[in-house]
Amino acid sequence: MDWDKLRIFHAVADAGSLTHAGEALHLSQSAVSRQIRALEESLNTTLFHRHARGLILTEQGELLFDATAAMSKRLEAASARIKDSEEEVFGELRVTTTIAFGSLWLAPRLPKLYEKYPDLNIDLMLEERVLDLPMREADVAIRMKEPSQADLIRRRLMSVRMRLYASPDYIRAKGLPERLEDMGNHRLICQSPSSTQVSAGASLVAELMTYDVHSLLTVNNYFGVLQGVLNDLGIGVLPDYLVEDFPDLLRVLPNVESNEVPVFLAFPEELRASKRVAAFRDFVTEEIMDHRRKLRDEAAVA
Repeated sequence: MDWDKLRIFHAVADAGSLTHAGEALHLSQSAVSRQIRALEESLNTTLFHRHARGLILTEQGELLFDATAAMSKRLEAASARIKDSEEEVFGELRVTTTIAFGSLWLAPRLPKLYEKYPDLNIDLMLEERVLDLPMREADVAIRMKEPSQADLIRRRLMSVRMRLYASPDYIRAKGLPERLEDMGNHRLICQSPSSTQVSAGASLVAELMTYDVHSLLTVNNYFGVLQGVLNDLGIGVLPDYLVEDFPDLLRVLPNVESNEVPVFLAFPEELRASKRVAAFRDFVTEEIMDHRRKLRDEAAVA
């Protein structure tokens, strides 16, 4: 099968248009159309349904597009490995993690990474959906559970617990609850039960709700929960890694916390030799070790 025709087919299927594919490939629309017709003739099948709004893949076209998409991801992986210098760290690194961890812990620390590697470009993808690393939807993932996908190198970074926090102004205005039963007198801020979240956090919220909480603010991610707490709206269920970056937050009911949530870093086996991945892995590991040292020092002083 002609590799060049497959490349053009993939561009057309991805763009849904001969014109847009031609622009991306720097080819005329007629040249792209000729290549698609030639590919259909060689396969003795129709790959696209043509209509006024563009092109739609046929069933046979979908099968071929799945194959070319996989090929494209593998080629990207090979290109990334080839471009990795033995001495330098540069180029794009696609990192995926949850909205909360990425926005509240990782992003504020990235200036240190850029200072060390100014030619590195980070594409930070924050979403709760687990991206497919072997299919190169991302290069590195930081997740709140051990990845189940095969062919991944994984490292446990740390553990997180969900705890209760409030602002000093809120506590001065509403008082400090001394037992769980007192939560009925306060507004609870937490993730929406329907939103994707760690099961330990959901379990803690379910337990708190049994104590007749009358006022509630739910948000679909922990970044929103934090904003509610910082703006004195109530007592929030938040991950404990926020303590270092938001030292003014007060922990409420110190004996109440979720089960342990493991945090893992993972990347595809084929990127084992990648300088970019190694630089990011070492950076995150060093930051977490520094985080642990600060917590131990604070505990010793207390």
